[in-house]
Amino acid sequence: FSLSSRLHMSQPTDANQILQDNLETTLFSWSKQAGLNPINVERGEGVYLWDRSGKRYIDFSSQLMNVNVGHGDQRITEAVAAQMKEISYVYPGMITKTRGDLGRKLVEITPPNLTKAFFTVGGAESTENAIKLARVYTGRHKIVSLYMSFHGASYGAISVGGDPRKFEVDNQAMPSTVHVENPYYYRCPWYSSSPEECAQRAANAMERIIGYENPRSVAAIFLEGASGTSGCIKYPPGYWKRIREICDKHGILLIADEVMSGFGRTGKWFGSDHQGVKVDIMTMAKGISAGYVPLGAVMVDEAIVKHFENTYLPIGLTYSAHPVSCAAAIATLKIYEDDKLVENAEKMGRYLDQQIEELKKKHVSIGDWRNTGLLGALELVKNRDTKEPLVPWNAAASEMGPMNQVAAKIRELGMYTFVRWNMIFIAPPLVITTQQIDEGLAIISEALKIADTFTH
Repeated sequence: FSLSSRLHMSQPTDANQILQDNLETTLFSWSKQAGLNPINVERGEGVYLWDRSGKRYIDFSSQLMNVNVGHGDQRITEAVAAQMKEISYVYPGMITKTRGDLGRKLVEITPPNLTKAFFTVGGAESTENAIKLARVYTGRHKIVSLYMSFHGASYGAISVGGDPRKFEVDNQAMPSTVHVENPYYYRCPWYSSSPEECAQRAANAMERIIGYENPRSVAAIFLEGASGTSGCIKYPPGYWKRIREICDKHGILLIADEVMSGFGRTGKWFGSDHQGVKVDIMTMAKGISAGYVPLGAVMVDEAIVKHFENTYLPIGLTYSAHPVSCAAAIATLKIYEDDKLVENAEKMGRYLDQQIEELKKKHVSIGDWRNTGLLGALELVKNRDTKEPLVPWNAAASEMGPMNQVAAKIRELGMYTFVRWNMIFIAPPLVITTQQIDEGLAIISEALKIADTFTH
């Protein structure tokens, strides 16, 4: 290449060149690589993104449910820049002020039995290291989780999850994972007559399967603090309490995956805070730094901490406790508190629930709405009585026609949000206002007119 062409490659000057550079030189997640048409983002502020043509999009799922404080908050930028002026990186055997400050803050906001943090780079790494800790601490090997769950895309994490994205690679899955049915009351596998009955039947089914698998081989039960991309399947009352009882009975650890449901997303600091149940390990990422820089953590119970005081701890990452990431997280946590975003998530979640009830009256395609704080999903159906989904679970591309039309309309009208199978997710930044919720729901309402044409 000539010098001029190299300069052009390194300094794209127009939207088409940027698009070309991205499509020709980078791979995209969870996609066929041909025919992609990604939004070409130039900037963001609050709940909005702008593409390079100047079109504005309201971000109704906080990207991947992680930009909790909204886009473009310069308080985080300033914290990152200040840290980089001091030191940008030290190896994890050294310490920085930001590492200790963040550890102290996480101990403060998590349940009191969780007394130390191990820092990771993201959610999947948090899952991987939680698995290691559970297995080494208990001397057992099996991990029990739910079929409709997601815990990350690395091999161990995707094996623990039940999400069908793993099908293409599960011939090399991590061994010793056991999956059980969700307490999915809307489509209860046990045809329960109440949410409470579904909770007990689901938990009893889990205990039976643990019995078949040998309880003394089970290291941990892995649950999302609140269900995320599988459909925001709400835990019915009593489920977590019963799972805790099973753990205590058989000496099994309870791991709460708060990667998506943590840091105010559900109207409390963590999704599992709604359950009033002790967890032994808590994984986190996403909202810890609001996606501004990569970071994750594993919070560990005091008993596990003490075990490793005189026992070798076999975990490590080059970028564990990265000082710049820790600085970003400290600034992010301060924003949650200063701007009262956890409280706002709870308040806006109640408003959102009220408005969805009105939306249900207009659109017969809405079968169910499941939400905690600002972590919600509309499940669309062809018939409310039979609950026939608008498209099947794990629908093939050839079956996605109706939802593709819905998603295209949402984008056309200036919204980005997560659309999957027969579900539209609503998980906006926690800074959102009632007016912005109304704006977003007006777009979704227009898109649901398409879904309504497929009902009978």
